[in-house]
Amino acid sequence: MALWIQAQQLQGDALHQMQSLYGQHFPIEVRHYLAQWLEAQPWDAIDLENQQDEFKAKRLLEGLIKELQRKAEHQMGEDGFLLKIKLGHYATQLKSSYDPCPLELVRCVKHILYTEQRLVQEASNASSPGSGPVDGTPQRYQQINQTFEELRVMTQDTENDLRKLQHSQEYFIIQYQESLRIQAQLSSLASLPPAERVQREAGLQSRKSTLEAWLTREANTLQKYRQELAEKHQRTLALLRKQQTVIVDDELIQWKRRQQLAGNGGPSEGGLDILQAWCEKLADMIWQNRQQIRRVEHLTQQLPIPGPTEELLTDLNATVTDIISALVTSTFIIEKQPPQVLKTQTKFSATVRLLVGGKLNVHMNPPQVKATIISEQQAKALLKNENTRNDSSGEILNNNCVMEYHQTTGTLSAHFRTMSLKRIKRSDRRGAESVTEEKFTVLFESQFSVGGNELVFHVKTLSLPVVVIVHGSQDNNATATVLWDNAFSETGRVPFVVPEKVLWPQLCEALNMKYKSEVQSDRGLSEDNLVFLAQKAFSSSSNNPEDYCNMTITWSQFNRESLPGRNFTFWQWFDGVIELMKKHLKSHWNDGAILGFLNKQQAQDMLMSKPNGTFLLRFSDSEIGGITIAWVAENPNKAGERMVWNLMPFTTKDFSIRSLADRISDLNHLLFLYPNQPKEEVFSRYCTPPNCMHLDLKA
Repeated sequence: MALWIQAQQLQGDALHQMQSLYGQHFPIEVRHYLAQWLEAQPWDAIDLENQQDEFKAKRLLEGLIKELQRKAEHQMGEDGFLLKIKLGHYATQLKSSYDPCPLELVRCVKHILYTEQRLVQEASNASSPGSGPVDGTPQRYQQINQTFEELRVMTQDTENDLRKLQHSQEYFIIQYQESLRIQAQLSSLASLPPAERVQREAGLQSRKSTLEAWLTREANTLQKYRQELAEKHQRTLALLRKQQTVIVDDELIQWKRRQQLAGNGGPSEGGLDILQAWCEKLADMIWQNRQQIRRVEHLTQQLPIPGPTEELLTDLNATVTDIISALVTSTFIIEKQPPQVLKTQTKFSATVRLLVGGKLNVHMNPPQVKATIISEQQAKALLKNENTRNDSSGEILNNNCVMEYHQTTGTLSAHFRTMSLKRIKRSDRRGAESVTEEKFTVLFESQFSVGGNELVFHVKTLSLPVVVIVHGSQDNNATATVLWDNAFSETGRVPFVVPEKVLWPQLCEALNMKYKSEVQSDRGLSEDNLVFLAQKAFSSSSNNPEDYCNMTITWSQFNRESLPGRNFTFWQWFDGVIELMKKHLKSHWNDGAILGFLNKQQAQDMLMSKPNGTFLLRFSDSEIGGITIAWVAENPNKAGERMVWNLMPFTTKDFSIRSLADRISDLNHLLFLYPNQPKEEVFSRYCTPPNCMHLDLKA
């Protein structure tokens, strides 16, 4: 009974939602007077899909009827008399409704209790935001599933009402035909003798009057049924739209954001199976309601009765078409993005998918998808619905693909496997903007119909921004543009607007994500590493991380302006480190053998307190993609004095000839890796075997 007490405290929209759970199928008075009994029964123990559980459901129905009858018998006094009659009537009504199918009673009560529980939980969460779900399912998933159950019951309810309306209307038409027959008989009486005519006319007029009175009442009743059904459809469509907003505007957008961050090395965006299941449920329920509304329209045309229903039905039709259109166009998505750094004359692939394609039987007449590359300006015009006159900014080969239905997974998708960008048309650049800052996008579009050509859809979707290059030397600058865009773009932006400056900690997060992904390491950038990077980016000497928390870094500082005294940018230096690490030094980074992010002075300070022969590895400040060995040893020019030495930086080219481990092994004056590890313990397992080393040295 505790739940019912809480449910009665609901207010506003939640109270209205709770009240709408009840009606002829289950009166609210039954819930009120049998609250304790209803909440004590094992409704969840009954499997609605298992017909063998029908016996358990039958016993619950019998128990409910008995409780109602018992409650009715105990009512005393004047007020009790009316309640006694009402409860007795409900007992008879529920027995009549659910005796043929007791599982429907279980379904109904489960839905009522689940929905009340959800509404109470939501109200509770609103007053205490810290609370959450008790099981492992995310609360938003529970909410979505409960709403689907609510929608299923509402749709079944309107289906039952529609059948009732249809039966009532059919009987009305039969009686109307009877009234026409009586009228015809009255018209034919003129040919009869007066005495017989008067006698028969009286009887026919009486029948006619009775029938016309019934028809008038029944016409009002039918109009009322139509009105009530239209209002129920309004409520269902409102909830469908709300559910669609949660799934398409929240969950699907979050998936797309994860997909974008995965382009920077973030965790995988995850599969689309749950999203597809939700979208298919939505499509199914929207289509069911659309068919119901059309059947009501047909009944209205079959028997026009003046009233507001026709206008309501027109609005409902427009609303349901709008909802299904929004769902179809929103669920045409790119499952596998084209590469965001796109080199001309190079093959690339992409996959697009229609999440509701299988449910709407689009695959019965498989649509073709076309891919076109367009500029940032063309993308803006497209989203504003401006006429782009089929403009493109280049030519993609093998850019048409038919969507295929995969029976085992229930997915409808198009796999572009061998696309190639033959040529690109660049726009006029602004100010200091380089070609590697210019963004394009691949537009995928298709056209298909559903419901036997009832509705025709022209769907479009844009890829994440791509930067087009013609030479490998442009790759690192193009990657910078992509990284900045992926990290800092906002949902719903105008293509492809990004902030000109961001907080330093935001960039640190993006750099760390990229670094860990490229180097394939769980060992990311430490706080000390990030302080070193901040010192480099801002030409600062502060060692305090907090000094950089509120500082902003601009795109120009990131990859347009050269570092002081250098001919390369901050990103070009960092990208050089990434390339060196992922090609040659991943294992050493993962072992913790490379400190890397140190300047010359820091290395000197650290080594001077250690024994001679102690060395460390740091990234070169002066050369992109270089790593140097710093070690402490005697100064040969001054007895008793020690100093720190630095080797010329090694690069990818050097390590292609001889590995870092072999080079350290060759240098006998290097004894301990900072702080105090014998170098053999750290590097010997990576050294070339002696015979190979001999050949290598000989060469």
